[in-house]
Amino acid sequence: MTARQPALVLLLGLTLASGAGCKKDSEPANTGTTATATEVKISDVELGRRLGANSRVADATDKFSPRDTIYVVAVTEGSAPNATVTARWTFEDGQVVKEDSRSIAPSGTEATEFHISKPSGWPKGKYKVVIAVGGATETKEFEVQ
Repeated sequence: MTARQPALVLLLGLTLASGAGCKKDSEPANTGTTATATEVKISDVELGRRLGANSRVADATDKFSPRDTIYVVAVTEGSAPNATVTARWTFEDGQVVKEDSRSIAPSGTEATEFHISKPSGWPKGKYKVVIAVGGATETKEFEVQ
């Protein structure tokens, strides 16, 4: 048995050494896929009745009439080869009104527009829209009166 102990110790040492050497090689190359989560962030969320020429909210408000088109603009900062901006609109009880996403390739400040409309009119009550980019979210609450 004592003759086997040095062989086992040597085998264990080689296994640990080869595992440590492989660890560095097994790490994924930086392909830019994490840029969305780390480099692009939400700097502002604008809510209103209409957009201006610059694709930003021109008539900001959080109070709407039932037949209004409701706009939200997600303003992001940062750069990435691609990122996804998502808007999730919900009614008082958590009922999803609409969920939409846009793919962007931001380089600096980017304004991404979403909107909802209902020709027959929105039910009166409290709503919210949650904007998400990567793992970050921003929520805006609004009311239809």
